[in-house]
Amino acid sequence: MRTFDLAPLHRATVGFDQLTDLMDRIMANDTNTQSYPPYNIEKTDDDSWRISIAVAGFSPEDLQVEVREHALFVSANKAETDDGERTYLHRGIATRAFNRRFHLADHVKVTGAAHENGMLHIDLVREVPEALKPRTIEIATAPKIEQDVIEAEKVN
Repeated sequence: MRTFDLAPLHRATVGFDQLTDLMDRIMANDTNTQSYPPYNIEKTDDDSWRISIAVAGFSPEDLQVEVREHALFVSANKAETDDGERTYLHRGIATRAFNRRFHLADHVKVTGAAHENGMLHIDLVREVPEALKPRTIEIATAPKIEQDVIEAEKVN
């Protein structure tokens, strides 16, 4: 994988620290990329999204959804069960503990979470404050000032 040095960008810009930090995270050579549990991110409207995480085998009490520091943290801890009584011929449903982190853009809020049919659905919406929304400024016309016009006589 290629690595990019963003130092020139840091020297030439002011106030774009979050953007360069995001680029650093994306470009980082992270070898332990998580694939468990699988998830989908879908856009449900212009300013709303839904994250669906496959959490088969977990009850709502085993799951925790938390928002802090512009990030959404989803974690699960399954209560220890005594599997000594059971003999599995094939065990394909993973119920191991996990921690998943999603970085949230500015003004994105979590509006709710629901556990349904082995899926955890988390709804997000962007709520831009009124002060930051674009507004149209009406342009007033200046009052017309009448000037005295002196007519010139024709020469020749």
